[in-house]
Amino acid sequence: MSRSLLLTLALLSMVVLPMLAACKPEAGAPAPEAAPAAEPTPAAAPPAAPAQVEYPTLAVKTIDGADWTLAAHRGKWVVVNFWATWCAPCRKEMPELSALDAMREHIEVIGLAYEESTPEALQAFLEDHPVVYPIALVDVYDPPADFETPRGLPMTYLIAPDGKVAKRFLGPVTAAELEAAITL
Repeated sequence: MSRSLLLTLALLSMVVLPMLAACKPEAGAPAPEAAPAAEPTPAAAPPAAPAQVEYPTLAVKTIDGADWTLAAHRGKWVVVNFWATWCAPCRKEMPELSALDAMREHIEVIGLAYEESTPEALQAFLEDHPVVYPIALVDVYDPPADFETPRGLPMTYLIAPDGKVAKRFLGPVTAAELEAAITL
């Protein structure tokens, strides 16, 4: 093989392999119940990802109607988890994230459902997949501005007690990986 071909393959593997670790919607997979749209939604892809903000802000309304802000959780480690009901790796990591939230007083988890759905449909889903942490529905066409638009799911951010992004995980993450990143 020529040197340029090897270099090209190495570069492609650095870009493509991380994407393969993340969940993408399957063609023909049943979509969760969507909210009725007043106007047709654009067929264009979600907006391009902004540059990641070092000290992000986040203010969302959870599906149970409560206001949740990242600023209110300063002083604790916060796990911001983008996920979707159709994503098998997302569903698999939910019990572990829930246990981490329940067992560690210094760690808070927020789940951001990144899909076209309704709060009622998510609440019905959570009856079969219960978690102890709050869940908010995120508009895929207007995601939180201080976080990158997810290239795949799950996508998880670990926010340090000072509010700074400590680490970003693309693909499934375990409680052990999160705790290891905290102790570094």
